[in-house]
Amino acid sequence: MNIQIIPADTPLPTPRAWAISMVIKSFKGRKDVEVHLFRPDFDERERDAMDWSEIIEDSHHPDIRVEIPVTAQVVMEAFTAAERDQVVEYLKERYATKLERITVCPMTFPLPLGLTPLSSIPEGKTMGFIRFDQIPHYTLPFAVRGFYDLAQHEPIEK
Repeated sequence: MNIQIIPADTPLPTPRAWAISMVIKSFKGRKDVEVHLFRPDFDERERDAMDWSEIIEDSHHPDIRVEIPVTAQVVMEAFTAAERDQVVEYLKERYATKLERITVCPMTFPLPLGLTPLSSIPEGKTMGFIRFDQIPHYTLPFAVRGFYDLAQHEPIEK
């Protein structure tokens, strides 16, 4: 399994700045399925204490209605450096033989308005969520979910 952790090249305006994705070798009849991990729950006090002026770019076309709280949720779904390290260790220990790679990188700030939080994407025929915290023997102290879209990946040839 390849693990790539890309360091931040500039100071981050918030500790909650890390994105994690992983590639599962074989999942639901597809090969090399990319899964984007996120925190589905957050502390509203943490969100309310953040200085969003450096985190979100709020300039937008005046005819487009966007809401800062929706983009703020994208940030709240991200991981802190400590959480990032815990998730990577958990995946290494629990899923080492099933994963092709884990990629971790900082988000690019300021984020543009209008981004969609992963938790708000509806599940469908090919899109869904892995609810790691509902899998037996889950050991992380916070919930982690993973979004996937099977339509983006080739079927396993039989």
